[in-house]
Amino acid sequence: MRQLFLGGLIWLSAAWACVADGERAGDFDYYVLSLSWSPNWCATTGDQRGSEQCDPARALGWVVHGLWPQYERGWPSYCKTAMRPPSRSMTAAQADLFGTGGAAWYQWKKHGTCAGLEAATYYDLVRQAFGAVNRPEVLRKLTQPVRLPASVVEEAFLQANPSWEPDMLTITCKSDRIQEARLCLSKELEPRICARDVVRDCTAQKALLDPVR
Repeated sequence: MRQLFLGGLIWLSAAWACVADGERAGDFDYYVLSLSWSPNWCATTGDQRGSEQCDPARALGWVVHGLWPQYERGWPSYCKTAMRPPSRSMTAAQADLFGTGGAAWYQWKKHGTCAGLEAATYYDLVRQAFGAVNRPEVLRKLTQPVRLPASVVEEAFLQANPSWEPDMLTITCKSDRIQEARLCLSKELEPRICARDVVRDCTAQKALLDPVR
């Protein structure tokens, strides 16, 4: 019985180390800038929701999923903060980055509150981080869906950003599709090596990548 009890405590401690809700704002080690390939998200989720992000006239490629405060192991979320939440007009102004104003609001609520910044400053930081990334132009030139190793997408980013090292970036997959490119950044937005729980790459050899439409 004692062994079961101790085992349960260890399991709970490990789970808490991965995700911590309601932590103190500003208490974190680095950021992850997560970029979502919008055509794939639209194909699996956004089209069914009728999301404005998927309007063909917008022709979106990589959009910001979030700028996430991270610990060296795990991450905080829904942090307690005295900062005022963003206004609707402020979140709407971020639609070019996040795809929709609603996505910008959600990311502030879940992750931005943990940065210890005012909402406007946080969104400015997201814009600065996104603007510093050279997104591979070759992916925007696709005219048909392709299947390719996830490592090819990573290599395209590394070639477009020659100062990066491979372990600063990870490519994720979901439902047999390329999902996100995640770049690890210092608090000063300098690329850095990702912690072990972030650096795991998708190993799919035939991941689907839909073209910008």
